[in-house]
Amino acid sequence: MTLLAVDRLVARHGLLPAVRGVSLSIEDGQVLAVVGANGAGKSTMLRTIAGAHPAAEGTVAFDGQDITGLPAHRRVARGLALVPEGRRLFGGLTVAENLRVAGGRARPGPWRLSTVLAAFPMLEPLLGQRASTLSGGQQQATAIARALMTNPRLLLVDEVSLGLSPMAVEMVYESLRGLVANGTTLILVEQDLARALSIAGEVVCLLEGRVVLRSSTSEVTREQVTEAYFGLSRAGGDR
Repeated sequence: MTLLAVDRLVARHGLLPAVRGVSLSIEDGQVLAVVGANGAGKSTMLRTIAGAHPAAEGTVAFDGQDITGLPAHRRVARGLALVPEGRRLFGGLTVAENLRVAGGRARPGPWRLSTVLAAFPMLEPLLGQRASTLSGGQQQATAIARALMTNPRLLLVDEVSLGLSPMAVEMVYESLRGLVANGTTLILVEQDLARALSIAGEVVCLLEGRVVLRSSTSEVTREQVTEAYFGLSRAGGDR
Protein backbone atom coordinates (compact mmCIF):
# COMPACT_ATOMS: atom_id res chain seq x y z
CA MET A 1 0.00 0.00 0.00
CA THR A 2 1.24 3.48 -0.88
CA LEU A 3 1.87 5.36 2.35
CA LEU A 4 3.29 8.60 0.95
CA ALA A 5 2.69 10.09 -2.49
CA VAL A 6 4.39 13.35 -3.50
CA ASP A 7 3.16 14.82 -6.77
CA ARG A 8 4.93 17.62 -8.67
CA LEU A 9 6.10 19.24 -5.47
CA VAL A 10 7.63 22.71 -5.69
CA ALA A 11 9.24 24.52 -2.76
CA ARG A 12 11.09 27.82 -2.71
CA HIS A 13 13.35 29.88 -0.50
CA GLY A 14 12.00 33.33 -1.26
CA LEU A 15 12.01 33.54 -5.06
CA LEU A 16 14.66 30.85 -5.37
CA PRO A 17 13.30 27.40 -6.30
CA ALA A 18 14.81 24.59 -4.21
CA VAL A 19 12.48 21.71 -5.15
CA ARG A 20 11.24 21.65 -8.74
CA GLY A 21 8.36 19.37 -9.62
CA VAL A 22 9.41 16.34 -7.56
CA SER A 23 7.16 13.27 -7.66
CA LEU A 24 7.84 10.14 -5.63
CA SER A 25 6.05 7.56 -3.52
CA ILE A 26 6.88 5.08 -0.79
CA GLU A 27 5.13 1.91 0.29
CA ASP A 28 4.55 0.60 3.80
CA GLY A 29 7.75 -1.02 5.06
CA GLN A 30 9.91 0.43 2.28
CA VAL A 31 13.24 2.21 2.77
CA LEU A 32 14.01 5.02 0.33
CA ALA A 33 17.37 6.79 0.22
CA VAL A 34 17.57 10.33 -1.18
CA VAL A 35 21.01 11.37 -2.36
CA GLY A 36 22.46 14.41 -4.08
CA ALA A 37 25.10 17.07 -3.77
CA ASN A 38 24.89 20.04 -1.40
CA GLY A 39 22.15 22.38 -2.58
CA ALA A 40 20.30 19.68 -4.54
CA GLY A 41 17.10 20.29 -2.56
CA LYS A 42 17.15 17.15 -0.40
CA SER A 43 16.61 18.77 2.99
CA THR A 44 14.04 21.24 1.67
CA MET A 45 12.09 18.37 0.12
CA LEU A 46 12.08 16.43 3.39
CA ARG A 47 11.09 19.50 5.40
CA THR A 48 8.26 20.23 2.95
CA ILE A 49 6.96 16.67 3.25
CA ALA A 50 7.07 17.04 7.04
CA GLY A 51 5.28 20.41 6.98
CA ALA A 52 8.23 22.40 8.29
CA HIS A 53 8.53 24.26 4.96
CA PRO A 54 5.59 25.42 2.80
CA ALA A 55 4.86 23.86 -0.56
CA ALA A 56 4.55 26.41 -3.36
CA GLU A 57 2.93 23.93 -5.75
CA GLY A 58 2.05 20.26 -5.92
CA THR A 59 0.62 17.90 -3.33
CA VAL A 60 1.70 15.65 -0.47
CA ALA A 61 -0.65 12.75 0.29
CA PHE A 62 -0.22 10.51 3.34
CA ASP A 63 -2.17 7.29 3.72
CA GLY A 64 -4.45 8.41 0.89
CA GLN A 65 -5.23 11.82 2.38
CA ASP A 66 -4.03 15.18 1.05
CA ILE A 67 -1.95 16.76 3.84
CA THR A 68 -0.39 19.57 1.79
CA GLY A 69 -2.03 22.27 3.86
CA LEU A 70 -1.60 20.66 7.28
CA PRO A 71 0.88 22.15 9.78
CA ALA A 72 3.76 20.01 10.98
CA HIS A 73 2.25 19.07 14.35
CA ARG A 74 -0.86 17.66 12.68
CA ARG A 75 1.31 15.59 10.36
CA VAL A 76 3.10 14.20 13.40
CA ALA A 77 -0.29 13.26 14.85
CA ARG A 78 -1.01 11.32 11.67
CA GLY A 79 2.23 9.42 11.93
CA LEU A 80 4.88 11.38 10.05
CA ALA A 81 8.06 12.25 12.00
CA LEU A 82 11.15 14.20 10.91
CA VAL A 83 14.66 13.94 12.31
CA PRO A 84 16.01 17.28 11.07
CA GLU A 85 19.49 18.10 9.90
CA GLY A 86 21.54 19.15 12.91
CA ARG A 87 19.38 17.04 15.27
CA ARG A 88 17.87 20.12 17.04
CA LEU A 89 17.57 18.54 20.45
CA PHE A 90 16.62 20.53 23.53
CA GLY A 91 20.19 21.04 24.72
CA GLY A 92 19.31 22.01 28.27
CA LEU A 93 17.16 18.93 28.81
CA THR A 94 18.43 15.46 29.57
CA VAL A 95 18.16 12.59 27.09
CA ALA A 96 15.24 11.18 29.08
CA GLU A 97 13.47 14.55 29.07
CA ASN A 98 13.95 14.92 25.31
CA LEU A 99 12.37 11.50 24.79
CA ARG A 100 9.49 12.13 27.18
CA VAL A 101 8.64 15.47 25.59
CA ALA A 102 8.07 13.67 22.29
CA GLY A 103 6.21 10.83 23.96
CA GLY A 104 3.82 13.20 25.72
CA ARG A 105 1.61 13.50 22.64
CA ALA A 106 2.44 10.21 20.97
CA ARG A 107 0.08 8.26 18.76
CA PRO A 108 -0.88 4.81 20.01
CA GLY A 109 1.79 2.32 19.04
CA PRO A 110 4.68 0.12 20.13
CA TRP A 111 7.26 2.82 20.79
CA ARG A 112 7.68 3.94 24.39
CA LEU A 113 10.74 4.55 26.53
CA SER A 114 11.49 0.87 27.14
CA THR A 115 11.20 -0.18 23.49
CA VAL A 116 13.15 2.84 22.25
CA LEU A 117 15.97 2.00 24.66
CA ALA A 118 15.91 -1.58 23.43
CA ALA A 119 16.46 -0.26 19.90
CA PHE A 120 19.08 2.28 21.06
CA PRO A 121 20.77 0.60 24.06
CA MET A 122 23.66 3.07 23.94
CA LEU A 123 21.25 5.73 25.25
CA GLU A 124 20.34 4.00 28.52
CA PRO A 125 23.47 5.09 30.43
CA LEU A 126 23.01 8.61 29.04
CA LEU A 127 19.41 9.19 30.17
CA GLY A 128 20.39 11.66 32.89
CA GLN A 129 22.88 13.55 30.73
CA ARG A 130 22.08 16.89 29.11
CA ALA A 131 21.71 16.67 25.35
CA SER A 132 24.15 19.53 24.81
CA THR A 133 26.97 17.44 26.31
CA LEU A 134 26.51 14.42 24.01
CA SER A 135 28.79 13.49 21.14
CA GLY A 136 27.50 13.87 17.58
CA GLY A 137 26.66 10.19 17.28
CA GLN A 138 24.87 10.17 20.63
CA GLN A 139 22.88 13.25 19.61
CA GLN A 140 21.86 11.63 16.32
CA ALA A 141 20.77 8.46 18.12
CA THR A 142 18.78 10.58 20.59
CA ALA A 143 17.14 12.54 17.78
CA ILE A 144 16.04 9.36 16.00
CA ALA A 145 14.84 7.85 19.28
CA ARG A 146 12.89 11.04 20.05
CA ALA A 147 11.12 10.81 16.69
CA LEU A 148 10.25 7.16 17.35
CA MET A 149 8.60 8.16 20.63
CA THR A 150 5.79 9.75 18.56
CA ASN A 151 5.04 6.31 17.05
CA PRO A 152 5.46 7.35 13.42
CA ARG A 153 4.25 5.34 10.46
CA LEU A 154 6.90 7.08 8.35
CA LEU A 155 10.26 8.23 9.68
CA LEU A 156 12.17 10.94 7.77
CA VAL A 157 15.86 11.21 8.69
CA ASP A 158 17.81 14.13 7.25
CA GLU A 159 21.60 13.92 6.72
CA VAL A 160 22.09 10.75 8.72
CA SER A 161 25.89 10.75 8.88
CA LEU A 162 26.69 14.45 8.46
CA GLY A 163 29.49 15.53 10.81
CA LEU A 164 29.81 12.16 12.53
CA SER A 165 32.93 10.09 13.07
CA PRO A 166 33.12 6.73 11.25
CA MET A 167 32.52 4.92 14.54
CA ALA A 168 29.45 7.05 15.28
CA VAL A 169 28.10 6.50 11.77
CA GLU A 170 28.38 2.73 12.21
CA MET A 171 26.60 2.96 15.57
CA VAL A 172 23.70 4.94 14.10
CA TYR A 173 23.39 2.66 11.07
CA GLU A 174 23.42 -0.43 13.24
CA SER A 175 20.35 0.95 15.00
CA LEU A 176 18.71 1.93 11.69
CA ARG A 177 19.25 -1.59 10.35
CA GLY A 178 17.43 -2.90 13.41
CA LEU A 179 14.49 -0.56 12.73
CA VAL A 180 14.36 -1.62 9.09
CA ALA A 181 14.42 -5.31 10.07
CA ASN A 182 11.33 -4.61 12.20
CA GLY A 183 9.47 -3.09 9.25
CA THR A 184 9.94 0.65 9.88
CA THR A 185 9.09 2.74 6.81
CA LEU A 186 11.96 5.13 6.27
CA ILE A 187 13.13 7.94 4.00
CA LEU A 188 16.69 8.95 4.66
CA VAL A 189 18.75 11.74 3.16
CA GLU A 190 22.37 10.71 2.96
CA GLN A 191 25.53 11.90 1.24
CA ASP A 192 27.42 8.65 1.87
CA LEU A 193 26.42 6.67 -1.24
CA ALA A 194 27.72 3.34 0.02
CA ARG A 195 25.74 3.65 3.27
CA ALA A 196 22.60 4.76 1.46
CA LEU A 197 22.70 1.91 -1.03
CA SER A 198 23.42 -0.64 1.69
CA ILE A 199 20.26 0.03 3.69
CA ALA A 200 17.65 1.21 1.16
CA GLY A 201 15.51 -0.76 -1.26
CA GLU A 202 15.21 2.23 -3.57
CA VAL A 203 17.31 5.29 -4.24
CA VAL A 204 16.33 8.71 -5.57
CA CYS A 205 18.95 11.18 -6.74
CA LEU A 206 18.19 14.90 -6.82
CA LEU A 207 20.05 17.42 -8.93
CA GLU A 208 19.16 21.11 -8.82
CA GLY A 209 15.84 20.28 -7.18
CA ARG A 210 14.76 17.65 -9.70
CA VAL A 211 14.66 13.85 -9.64
CA VAL A 212 17.29 12.69 -12.14
CA LEU A 213 17.36 9.04 -11.10
CA ARG A 214 15.06 6.64 -9.28
CA SER A 215 15.88 2.97 -9.13
CA SER A 216 15.81 -0.16 -7.04
CA THR A 217 19.18 -0.42 -5.33
CA SER A 218 19.48 -3.98 -6.62
CA GLU A 219 19.23 -2.75 -10.23
CA VAL A 220 21.56 0.24 -10.19
CA THR A 221 25.30 0.52 -9.88
CA ARG A 222 27.17 2.96 -7.71
CA GLU A 223 28.66 4.41 -10.91
CA GLN A 224 25.18 5.18 -12.30
CA VAL A 225 24.19 6.90 -9.06
CA THR A 226 27.46 8.86 -9.07
CA GLU A 227 26.86 10.01 -12.65
CA ALA A 228 23.38 11.25 -11.73
CA TYR A 229 24.74 12.83 -8.52
CA PHE A 230 27.17 14.99 -10.48
CA GLY A 231 24.87 15.60 -13.47
CA LEU A 232 27.01 13.57 -15.85
CA SER A 233 23.99 11.74 -17.23
CA ARG A 234 20.41 12.99 -17.52
CA ALA A 235 19.16 9.74 -18.98
CA GLY A 236 18.82 7.80 -15.74
CA GLY A 237 15.61 9.28 -14.35
CA ASP A 238 12.77 7.08 -13.02
CA ARG A 239 13.95 3.62 -13.94
